[in-house]
Amino acid sequence: MHIAVYCSASENIAPEHIELAGELGAAIARRQWTLVWGGGQISMMGAVSKACRDLGGETIGVIPQRLAEYEFADHQATELHVVDDMRVRKALLDQFSDAFITLPGGAGTMEEFFEIWVGRSLGFHQKPVIILDPTNFYKPLREFIEHLAREKFLKAHQLEDVIWTTTIEDALDACINHS
Repeated sequence: MHIAVYCSASENIAPEHIELAGELGAAIARRQWTLVWGGGQISMMGAVSKACRDLGGETIGVIPQRLAEYEFADHQATELHVVDDMRVRKALLDQFSDAFITLPGGAGTMEEFFEIWVGRSLGFHQKPVIILDPTNFYKPLREFIEHLAREKFLKAHQLEDVIWTTTIEDALDACINHS
């Protein structure tokens, strides 16, 4: 199974987020699955990929040329795809992945999450879309999504298309149980 992980490349975040990314990467490797991620080697991106490889896991990174230097492309990846732009990056992340897990992150992480969620909601794919949130980082986002549903801007199935988890094992199990 190939698991896409959306997460931050910011170096100014709390260590607990970087630790979570590392723990997820290690858990992916223990299941003998493959990590698919944004191809960076710093912050959460670096932690998830390094931890996965440290336990023998394979990693597939996809990074735009423009960000390759800024995010310090992870040349230790099993496969590293340097692409022209973000649209190609997201398309390849989608193509290479069987499920998507979103960790805490900023605008880029949110943009990836929303695009893959909308794609599932519109029937372009049936892959699991999971948020791993052990610290309630995404509590305001969840409340906003529920607000959208109450106001009839979302249909019931769109709420069900996002799987909210609080543990790594539950997130990984959801990759199998909701595919």
